[in-house]
Amino acid sequence: MSARERNEAPFGVAVHRQLKLIHQMLRNDLTVCRELAADVATGAPSAHVADRLAELQANSPLWNLQINCLYHCRIVHMHHHGEDADMFPALRRSNPELGVVVDRLESDHRAISVLLDNVESLARKLDDSTTSAERDSLVIALRDLGTRLLEHLAFEEENIAATMRSWATWPA
Repeated sequence: MSARERNEAPFGVAVHRQLKLIHQMLRNDLTVCRELAADVATGAPSAHVADRLAELQANSPLWNLQINCLYHCRIVHMHHHGEDADMFPALRRSNPELGVVVDRLESDHRAISVLLDNVESLARKLDDSTTSAERDSLVIALRDLGTRLLEHLAFEEENIAATMRSWATWPA
């Protein structure tokens, strides 16, 4: 089946690809955060965690834009704000049938925001004197964030792709 038969336009395909690229970068960095959480849970020294963060800064496109892993949370916040302010209204205008989907995505953003804030708060407290219980709290917070964020990204990509890929221009 051709792009025309699928009702796809080059602009929409490009916008959708960009969204998926950003989502993949978020997934990649989340994998590293999960690995760091496992290191933290086993009592890794803060120097080891700092070395892993430096590695992220050197190797990840998203993390190169930021100073350390705490700012990953800020990137997700910013990405979701952009979707809430620009992309979701465009989806509603171009396909009103997506209203329920967009409502869920907006609700996900609010829930993920709370999880991001919790991870940031716990991560700021991490040092060599952090107790095992405090480390466990961070590990659980990162796990919960990861689970919810990955579910959200998959749901978003699956449910808005056809509409987004049909855009010839940004919906007015």
